[in-house]
Amino acid sequence: MYKIGEFSVLSKTTIKTLRFYEKMGLLNPSKVDDNGYRYYEANKLLELNKIVSLRQLGFSIKEIKKIKNGASFDSILLSKLNELQNLQIENNFKISKIKYLLEEKDMKYEVVVKDLPEYIVYYKEGILKQYSDASDFILSSAQECLETNPKIKCIEPDYCFMEYLDGEYKEKNIKVRYCQAVVNFGQENKTIKFTKLNKTKAVCIYHKGSYEKLGDAYAFMTKYVEENKFEIAGFPRERYIDGIWNKDCEDDWLTEIQIPIK
Repeated sequence: MYKIGEFSVLSKTTIKTLRFYEKMGLLNPSKVDDNGYRYYEANKLLELNKIVSLRQLGFSIKEIKKIKNGASFDSILLSKLNELQNLQIENNFKISKIKYLLEEKDMKYEVVVKDLPEYIVYYKEGILKQYSDASDFILSSAQECLETNPKIKCIEPDYCFMEYLDGEYKEKNIKVRYCQAVVNFGQENKTIKFTKLNKTKAVCIYHKGSYEKLGDAYAFMTKYVEENKFEIAGFPRERYIDGIWNKDCEDDWLTEIQIPIK
């Protein structure tokens, strides 16, 4: 058997680390004599090598202890694989965004990937003769909902958006769905319906200014989603934050475009 100092040299592991692993219950000495001196058999090198290997792969002390205590090694490996793959996706996004900033220093839009929470919404679907009719459609949706649900409350901060359902750009007779997040489900009528939106991840940008220039934002988003190989998981949401209802100048209107992704 080897004294702890000798074992440290053989394993290329510090004495401090060996004592730490012992304290955490990962690697116990083969023998501790009456004077407290620790001794290790050669086969302890194999145990230590497994611990070091797992640590290099990013496994925590807690995860290694689970393996040592008989937990399914395959299950823990798959969990770690999933964790690393998610981290890789996140890092790829960060790398891609940095490249955009380097290549397009005058870039108008900043892309953010965020988790959109679960919402209860009332919604109304209809046809807009032209895009300029959107404001009237939104206001009429609210009025129709209040007629049936006079005590309905919107969530705070407010969350409302429009979805364009045609699947292609149309200048006239545009099929839309307007959604407004509310605190609770309400009473439905012929035009107003309620549903629950599941939590989802989305690629998002803010557009400041007139709605007439939203096409630039959508073009930018489409290019960004394609180049980063995101899989779209729903209709883009045109979320209205500031607009004609609270801002006198079009330059101060603020809209967020959210594209759900998998």
